[in-house]
Amino acid sequence: TRLPGRLLHVNILGCAIFAAVSGSSAATAATIGKMTIPELARRGYPENMLVGTLAGSATLGLLIPPSIILIVYGVATEQSIARLFIAGVLPGCMLVVLFGGYVIVWSLLHPQAIPPGGAALPLRQRLSRTKRLIPVMLLIVGVIGSIYSGIASPTDAAAIGVLLALFLSWYTGSLTKESFLQGLMGATKTSCMIAFILAGAAFLTVAMGFTGIPKMLATWIGALQLSPYALLLALTFFFIVMGCFLDGISVVVLTTSVIMPMIEQAGIDPLWFGIFVVIVVEMAQITPPVGFNLFVIQGLTGIDILRVAYASIPFFLLLLIGLAVIVVFPEIVTVLPNMMGG
Repeated sequence: TRLPGRLLHVNILGCAIFAAVSGSSAATAATIGKMTIPELARRGYPENMLVGTLAGSATLGLLIPPSIILIVYGVATEQSIARLFIAGVLPGCMLVVLFGGYVIVWSLLHPQAIPPGGAALPLRQRLSRTKRLIPVMLLIVGVIGSIYSGIASPTDAAAIGVLLALFLSWYTGSLTKESFLQGLMGATKTSCMIAFILAGAAFLTVAMGFTGIPKMLATWIGALQLSPYALLLALTFFFIVMGCFLDGISVVVLTTSVIMPMIEQAGIDPLWFGIFVVIVVEMAQITPPVGFNLFVIQGLTGIDILRVAYASIPFFLLLLIGLAVIVVFPEIVTVLPNMMGG
């Protein structure tokens, strides 16, 4: 209770942990939001912060491995997916620190907006309650461990997660017919919501592909013969605009063949550029009119999408700061892959 912002940090850390399981921004927003939003709202946390922290932190699902968009980028550009995964670790941790730091500063500036914490618990009682987290930690370790050990693909790991969750629920005595049906219906509703959003995005992707607008814009940027930094600035604007209308994977698929030659000509490391693209796409995920995270959170809360977008503005700016940091200090991205070797 002494940490400024208190339970708002649960959104950030929860999204960071779940991102290491899902690889998807929308799934992270839906899963974590389903658990945290009702509880934070019940405790009286301000709407703009509980929604904003979730929208911003859920974008970590695109960066922290195993990231689906990094897999697509790696295949499209013939980069090592393992090196891309390890390259996303430090930038992901940096964004977690930035988000948490903002929550702390905001809470110190608006102390009246944060509900009071409960009474401090004795150490013995804290340790006793911590034991309840052991099944959850075992579930996380089981899912993440199956992926990083090579036993299962991310899709297979999802099935492993379901089986482990059912087993742990049975073992702890919380698995009943009612709780099983309730969980099944909740998962179905969330999955259907995301599926409809993806279906709409797929239709828009096909339409944009037929118009040729993404490739025309990319070709036009290439014809400007910009310096490396000017090129990165132009591509930042380009990817944000494209991400306002397309999902991140579609942006990568539609533009990679045109963008990569100019990146190589400018002497920019394709591995570093992959992380750059993902962070820019993260920014687009919380930018209207078609920011995926905005729609997911609107579906969970019923809050108007413009209010969700407004609450996400500080986190959009934090992502922009993170982008500037990796441009100035590219070693944040490249140091771990270089230690990893080929």
